[in-house]
Amino acid sequence: MTIHSQRKGHEVGPVGCGMDVLVVGSIAYDSVTSPHGSVERALGGSATYGGLACGFHAQRSSLAHVGLVGVVGEDFAQSDLELLASRSLDLSGIETAKGETFCWKGSYQGSMAEATTLETHLNVFEHFEPKVPSTHQHPNVTFCANLHPMVQASVLSQAPPRRCSMLDSMNLWIEIAREPLLAVMNQVDIVIINDGEVRMLADESNLISASKKVIDMIGVTTLIIKRGEHGVIAFHGDQTIALPAYPASLVVDPTGCGDTFAGSLAAHLASGHGPISRDELRHGLIAATVSASFTLESFGTDALYSMSDEQFDRRMEAFEAMLR
Repeated sequence: MTIHSQRKGHEVGPVGCGMDVLVVGSIAYDSVTSPHGSVERALGGSATYGGLACGFHAQRSSLAHVGLVGVVGEDFAQSDLELLASRSLDLSGIETAKGETFCWKGSYQGSMAEATTLETHLNVFEHFEPKVPSTHQHPNVTFCANLHPMVQASVLSQAPPRRCSMLDSMNLWIEIAREPLLAVMNQVDIVIINDGEVRMLADESNLISASKKVIDMIGVTTLIIKRGEHGVIAFHGDQTIALPAYPASLVVDPTGCGDTFAGSLAAHLASGHGPISRDELRHGLIAATVSASFTLESFGTDALYSMSDEQFDRRMEAFEAMLR
């Protein structure tokens, strides 16, 4: 069954020339401590993880153009720009502003299901107002990574997609910008949030009841709920998809796993056209789950960046065998 998920104003039809995926979010330096050690000022941020994952899958699918939009400070290393560019990402939408790059410091303990934030320095990211280049407008897929809802709304107005729009969010925006968040969620085709955020939005403890309540609240066609080590559940029209997490024995640093997941899915959906079918979405969720399993195996982007086609294919084959 195929779900006609495109919102009003999207063009439904074969993909054309131009940008395949637009990823807008944070570019940061992360300092992280976990039971496996620590790292200082590792390349991170939602646009970074999402972009690298999207770029990997775009190359595999022969997609030509993945664009990043974000802001960095004067301290941002040239080598990190080169790392992003090496994934064939278009960086013309990255602005260098006066000041320092967004920095986050956190730690993981126990089950490592959630980070404890120790320090947040927004720096140049505090007043970030995305300016989408003309070459990046009207992509096949617009992915708004974790940003203030009003900033996400600005991105969507500048870059309405030809196929579908996606957004991710977090509990902070539910707490301090609930109404703008609900408004921007109402504008996109796919909302990706975690199980705690669904419960928080719905004020409902049962996950399934909370999910249905959120869908009614925002009118979204596809709601994807990240559940960490418990996998993912997606509501796509009147259909439900439930998948386990990839069974990872090594969890070094979960930072960026959700962004990797979303970026991988964006690339998968950008390679198709027309309404999104259940099978297409399910396959995209499987690929996204496998991609995220690499990210958590190292601090920062190291494992994600060094992931090879052969490594991904072996893990994908093993995971699909589990699901049969």
